[in-house]
Amino acid sequence: MSRKGWALFALVGVLWGVPYLFMKVAVEELSTPVIVFSRLLIGAAVLVPLALYEKTLRPALKYWKYIALYAVAEMVIPWTLITSAQKDLSSGVVALLVATVPIWATLFAHHTGDSTAAHRTRIFGIALGLIGIVFLVGIETLNDFGNMRALIQVLVASAAYAYAVNMITRKAPETSGVAINGIAMALSTIIFAPFAITHLPSQTPSSEAILATIGLGIICTAFAFWIFFIVLKEIGAARASLVVYPNTAVAVVLGIFLLDEQLTLAIAIGLPMVLLGSYFASRKPSAPVIAG
Repeated sequence: MSRKGWALFALVGVLWGVPYLFMKVAVEELSTPVIVFSRLLIGAAVLVPLALYEKTLRPALKYWKYIALYAVAEMVIPWTLITSAQKDLSSGVVALLVATVPIWATLFAHHTGDSTAAHRTRIFGIALGLIGIVFLVGIETLNDFGNMRALIQVLVASAAYAYAVNMITRKAPETSGVAINGIAMALSTIIFAPFAITHLPSQTPSSEAILATIGLGIICTAFAFWIFFIVLKEIGAARASLVVYPNTAVAVVLGIFLLDEQLTLAIAIGLPMVLLGSYFASRKPSAPVIAG
């Protein structure tokens, strides 16, 4: 990987590790619909014009049915569940659970006929990652049984992320990621508009909550998605998918140092198991898999 590739990869790792910090701050004063709507509106306002400039918007529109499904599975469902879960979970735990996306992605790939998903290395990764999830969820539940709902919400969101990418990759091949996500964010904004209007705060939120929401939209959505697609072109999809690992580390570190979150036993045990499991689950075998 070139220096440029490493630099862009590291940048995305930071940009997608920061959202958990912003969400944790914003959710203290703003409702989930308002936060998600704001994030989507800002993202769409940047990516749609960019797709128009690149002349990739119109070709993508012929896949609008699949992009609508992608919008629900990639944005509406997971962003709602994750934002809501941050009321009860630390940003580090949420990021760690989201790091299971490669595990779910491998399971979906196997279901849709990817024979490499059944490779023993990937199976080992899935098993290790799932054991890590069991430890994480089990310890967090012992600390506070009320966390179970929030933990399940994030796991459902992670599975939705994986499904969305698997589906849109198959149904809209060779289509601009900027265009797909710009359209998806625009559609999701329309879906969330009535909920955001009916859940406006009763009093003016603090500058911290407002800035966190704006940062979530500009830095972690619009800018991060734009940079990520540059990374895809620079280093390829396989390597780019590994950005989930630095994301998690950044989220845990920011939570500890800026939000005074503790490095709990759940994170200490679950973090290495989930990250290693996700790494092995996302690896492709070096040699062809021979059935039988």
